[in-house]
Amino acid sequence: MSAFHKKSVLVLGGSRGIGAAIVRRFAAEGAYVTFTYSGSPAAAEKLAAETTSKAVQTDSADRDAVIAQVRDSGPLDVLVVNAGVGVFGDALELDPDAIDRLFKINVHAPYHASVEAARRMPQGGRIIVIGSVNGDRMPVPGMAAYALSKSALQGLARGLARDFGPRGITVNVVQPGPIDTDANPADGPMKDLLHGFMAIKRHGQPEEVAAMVAWLAGPETGFVTGAMHTIDGAFGA
Repeated sequence: MSAFHKKSVLVLGGSRGIGAAIVRRFAAEGAYVTFTYSGSPAAAEKLAAETTSKAVQTDSADRDAVIAQVRDSGPLDVLVVNAGVGVFGDALELDPDAIDRLFKINVHAPYHASVEAARRMPQGGRIIVIGSVNGDRMPVPGMAAYALSKSALQGLARGLARDFGPRGITVNVVQPGPIDTDANPADGPMKDLLHGFMAIKRHGQPEEVAAMVAWLAGPETGFVTGAMHTIDGAFGA
C-alpha cells in the first residue's frame, strides 16, 4: 500500500504542466487530492475526471481566497504550492502592477498557504513549494523580478522549517530548471540557449519533478527540511 493511501493532499496550481504531473502522481498512489486552477477550466475539469481529484478555481493573487481554500480543505497531510507566474522584459519598462501581481502569486501565496496549512496539519506533515533554479542563478537579462520571487522562497523554507520543526512538519523547496511544459516547451525557441548551460542537454519532464515532490512528501524524508532541492540537468552548476 502506498504511503499516500487516503492522505489529504492540496496542490495549489495543479491544472497544467508540473502541477498536473504532481496531481497525477499523488492520485495514482491513492491520495485524496484537491487542486486549484485559475485560467484553465477545461484542463482542470479533464484532469479532475482523469484522476478522480477535486478541482477548485482559486486566484493565487488573492490572499484571502488562498487562505480560505487551504482552510476549507481541512487538515492536510501534504501541501504543494506550485502556482507561479513569470513577467519578463526590461525592468525599466515593465508594468509595476504586473510585477506586484507576480509577487502576490510567487511569494505571498506560498507564505500564507503554508502558514494556514500548518495550523491544522498533523504531526509529520509536509509542505513543498515549487521554486526555480533561477533562485540560484540568473544567466540572462530580463528576469530580475522572477528571480527575486524564487530566491524569496529559500528564506521562506528556512524560516518556516524552524517554526514548524517541533511538530515534525517539514518545509522544502523544489527548484526545477528547464522543464517541458506549455510555458517552456522542449522544442521552443529558447532550447539551444538553455541546453548550452546544461550538463544533461535536454528539458526535464514534469513527471521527474513530481517524483522529487513525492519523495519529499513521503516517510523517508522526516529529517529533510529547510532545504532547496534542485532538479535542472546542472543548469545552475
